[in-house]
Amino acid sequence: MVLHTLPHIIVETGPNPTATIIWLHGLGADGHDFEPIVPQLGLPADLAVRFIFPHAPSMPVTLNGGYIMPAWYDIKQTDLGIEHDRDGINTSTADIQMLIEQEQMRGISSDRIILAGFSQGAAMSLHVGLAQSQPLAGIMALSGYLLLPDQIDRFKTAALSTPILMAHGINDPVVPFALGDSSRRKLLAAGCAIEWHSYPMQHSVCPEEIRQIGKWITTILSTS
Repeated sequence: MVLHTLPHIIVETGPNPTATIIWLHGLGADGHDFEPIVPQLGLPADLAVRFIFPHAPSMPVTLNGGYIMPAWYDIKQTDLGIEHDRDGINTSTADIQMLIEQEQMRGISSDRIILAGFSQGAAMSLHVGLAQSQPLAGIMALSGYLLLPDQIDRFKTAALSTPILMAHGINDPVVPFALGDSSRRKLLAAGCAIEWHSYPMQHSVCPEEIRQIGKWITTILSTS
């Protein structure tokens, strides 16, 4: 069976990968955005990982005057805490789920797959990762937030045990720090295990954060 997945970039850190990280970019970017980060993570030489960097489909984004750009869903409100485009979210959910299933068909079990993302990609990684019937190895949400008012209700009980790394810039003007922090608190209240880091930056990543991501990935994939 061949799955027709989103177009994506593949970077493998060694032959015969035993784990996969699916990394979702933010609004207006593409799969190349986080590709250069792989060698900066400092992963062990004997840890062979397949990184998948998918390209989101292009669509009109209401908040940006209807300008067509890569996006996982439309954003209609400046207040990101308000409900977004459910149809777009559902379509992207199916697309991301297909990437997970592709890796499972390649022989990578759920507990060796990490779903990661930045901004919109982080929101989708939480949305998809916590709705899995079998827990993933981990979920990484960088400068992200919970998407929907009823978000917690759709999470699977089994998936709530998935280790989650959340990180956010305290000066973020795009996804306010308070929104990321409130999302963290809601997830904690739901029973999630979260490692949380904040950094003196805006809507971006920084070298200290990249080092911490590498340590977290190494720990997760060495114990899963």
